[in-house]
Amino acid sequence: MRFSSRLPRNLQPSDFSRLQSDLAASGDLCDLTQSNPTLAGFAIDPLAGLDLLAAGQGYHPSPRGDLAARQAIADYYRNNGHGEIDPEDLLLTASTSEAYAFLLKLLTEPGDEILVPAPSYPLFDFLAAMEKVHVERYPLRPDPGGGWSIDFALLEERISPVTRAIVVVNPNNPTGSYLGEREAATLAGICTEQRLALLVDEVFLDYRNPRHADAARSAVGERATPTFVMSGFSKILALPQVKLGWIHSAGPAPFKEEARQRLDFIADTYLSVNAMVQRAAPALLARQRPVQEEILTRIVANEATLAALGVTAMDRQGGWYAVLPLPPELGDERCCQQLLAEQRVLVHPGYFYDFPESDRLVVSLITPPEQFAHGIACLADFLRQG
Repeated sequence: MRFSSRLPRNLQPSDFSRLQSDLAASGDLCDLTQSNPTLAGFAIDPLAGLDLLAAGQGYHPSPRGDLAARQAIADYYRNNGHGEIDPEDLLLTASTSEAYAFLLKLLTEPGDEILVPAPSYPLFDFLAAMEKVHVERYPLRPDPGGGWSIDFALLEERISPVTRAIVVVNPNNPTGSYLGEREAATLAGICTEQRLALLVDEVFLDYRNPRHADAARSAVGERATPTFVMSGFSKILALPQVKLGWIHSAGPAPFKEEARQRLDFIADTYLSVNAMVQRAAPALLARQRPVQEEILTRIVANEATLAALGVTAMDRQGGWYAVLPLPPELGDERCCQQLLAEQRVLVHPGYFYDFPESDRLVVSLITPPEQFAHGIACLADFLRQG
């Protein structure tokens, strides 16, 4: 029997992954990569007092999803200063991963290509492989002021006859850099000229650094070029288990209407979004503020711990990750392996996120504070010893 080439040939865990799993099972692991908010020790429970299973009776499937849920999401964008959007331009999905899958089905044929940012998180290769689509990377470059910018010259060089879309993560994970006004306009111009779609992942949009309060800009207002914005409850409400995401379609009217019809067809084929969760969406979104305030307070506290322990982090405009530069002679892979084997501390190497250099580590800023302080202290000792 032959299995599909969409799947990796080797699914066996690496030695590093086995050691990580063994330490976690024994309770002897300080995990600085913890990004699951349900396991991060937050006091606020967004589901408290809300019985999702009792949220209405009957099942009336709609490809785009429950209208009240879509109106609540439109209100979320308006209430957060991103302007008015039409609920009819929203389509609900079970997750942002499913949103990517729907958009690849909409926009590509097997053998086509998408451009994705580097550095960024290592999900795109798997999602694209499932649709028999290739991934090509365009670089983000660090700015002298501490931010990150798209290298447009290299991005345009990497557009090929089979390129169908450019992916942007806004803010980027893990660099935390937002898409600036000038960058957004340049991207829109490139997409219009090259007849490409723009796919914008905004799951971390709300977690802006107070020092960069004006940096956040949603792409839902884009009108010049075909644009699809993705987000969901996993990060906005710290509810990955609730499984509700969405796609917002924007751009020129004729294209947008045709895209919506085709997305309706794709969604109607699966009807994957739980009806009870859709009905609960307005009540859940009403709890956004306290949930996010607790998370933002945690992020600030952990960044203060980094500073207090003398560990340098690169500038972060948003998101909940910290990028830690290393002395070049240490190397990210060796550092991670030694920290795990000798100190029982887990951090992510930069190559995991496609950093071109081997001198970056990535840690999660929503790690519980005591655990974070212990792990960073071990890291600081390791760096002092060289």
